[in-house]
Amino acid sequence: MSIRRLFDVIAVAFLFVAVLSAPQALAQTQRASSVLPSGGGKALLDPNDAVLLLLDHQTGLFQTVKDIGITELRANTTLLAKLAHMHKIPVITSASEPNGPNGPLMPEIHASAPDAIYVARRGEVNAWDNPDFVDAVRKTGRKTLIIAGVWTSVCVMFPALDAKAAGYKVYTVMDASGDPSELASRTSLARFAQAGIIPTTANAVLSEVHRTWNRPDAAELAKLYGLAAPNYVAVAESWQKARDAGSQKK
Repeated sequence: MSIRRLFDVIAVAFLFVAVLSAPQALAQTQRASSVLPSGGGKALLDPNDAVLLLLDHQTGLFQTVKDIGITELRANTTLLAKLAHMHKIPVITSASEPNGPNGPLMPEIHASAPDAIYVARRGEVNAWDNPDFVDAVRKTGRKTLIIAGVWTSVCVMFPALDAKAAGYKVYTVMDASGDPSELASRTSLARFAQAGIIPTTANAVLSEVHRTWNRPDAAELAKLYGLAAPNYVAVAESWQKARDAGSQKK
């Protein structure tokens, strides 16, 4: 079975559960606010105030990443780009020097988020040292930054610290970022926590934006979960097959 077919199966599975558990539509409320009518979720990520910054996901740098598998890193980064495009979250990408040995940005990002803005840097290691990059962030009018990149300890760390100092609320997506070693990754995580920066994962970002299965784009969101947790696609496939078999017996 193809990957596309597996994602379709998981989408159907999640939709079936959504229909059973949430019979009343909340689509308009969901689009208007990240907080559901129950009042829950006020401490979670607000997609209406968020900007996604994908920094230095360059194919040459991927060869140095040792704290996460490259396939997982690329899948999680693609997930974030697709999620942002679905929910009209601005996406800004950048690379310090794409014509050098670090290589070009992974193509999946702009393919998944065709409206993403690319800001060319002039060699600055820290994207926040580039005035065009900072200006692009400010022009969004949003104050919550979701940052991922390679390396975590440099390309993510430096702008995250500067953005936090500038008054932004900053999330760093650890499994859509990569470092040369486990030690570098653990040290980065500790430094984020000390600075008041919020470490998170691609799956958590997806779930915080998602909030409810009772929404018109539930099937598309379900496919993104297949990127975050490929093994769960098999769970959904087995569940769907069991349902099909039960229907045939009746």
